Amino acid sequence: MSRSAYSGKTPIRNRERRRPPRHSAIMFHYLRPMRRIAIFAVLAGLAGSAAWAAPPPIAVPPLRTQFNAQDSADLKRISAYLDTLKNIQGRFLQVAGNGKSEQGIFYLRKPGRVRFEYQKPNPVVIVADGATVAVENSDLKTTDRYPLGSSPLRLLLSEGADLSTDPRIASLKREPGALSVTAREASGPAQGSITMTFSDSGGLELRQWEVVDAQGARTTISVNDMRQVAELPPRLFIIRDLSPFKQTGR
Repeated sequence: MSRSAYSGKTPIRNRERRRPPRHSAIMFHYLRPMRRIAIFAVLAGLAGSAAWAAPPPIAVPPLRTQFNAQDSADLKRISAYLDTLKNIQGRFLQVAGNGKSEQGIFYLRKPGRVRFEYQKPNPVVIVADGATVAVENSDLKTTDRYPLGSSPLRLLLSEGADLSTDPRIASLKREPGALSVTAREASGPAQGSITMTFSDSGGLELRQWEVVDAQGARTTISVNDMRQVAELPPRLFIIRDLSPFKQTGR
């Protein structure tokens, strides 16, 4: 059976009848049975049919753990900025390595909550409720669940993180008017990397993140029209059970 690029684990099924896993992306990539059509969302996942065989993981370079004083100062600035993203809504554009694009609306509430609604006719909604990331497909009537800790999104959704001391931070890149920081997991279920890019002209602003999974598949999520809102309805972050096949005896 296929394994998720999000977590490296078989998803927890909410039904008795087993089906080939079908995940979405953003955080994460997104495959239809037997063929990949998009990749990870601001949430980065991977799926396929039971017959699909994943290639072996790529070699991951060692983590970089030494930064100079300016690096550390910039990482602290990024940490402070990320902590200001409490209740956010905006639009996203997801581009897979093959050039296929998807777009939609996202909502983010810290800690640990995010929702990506893909534009129709894409039937996928991705929801994180603070502990779990779920991929809901209204056409297939499926809800696949993964631990939030196994998703690259955890870096965006955590509160109070200090990137200057985080051992997963591998590199910091400066360009005119921009900063990029890469976090890498060298092993385990979340193996791969996420690179967040910020504009840096008169203040930091998140522009995009790029996820590379253990097989080298690359997905870029660009965000725009981001704005702080006073409150986001809790219902946005409730995971729905879409399956008609309910488990019994529990």
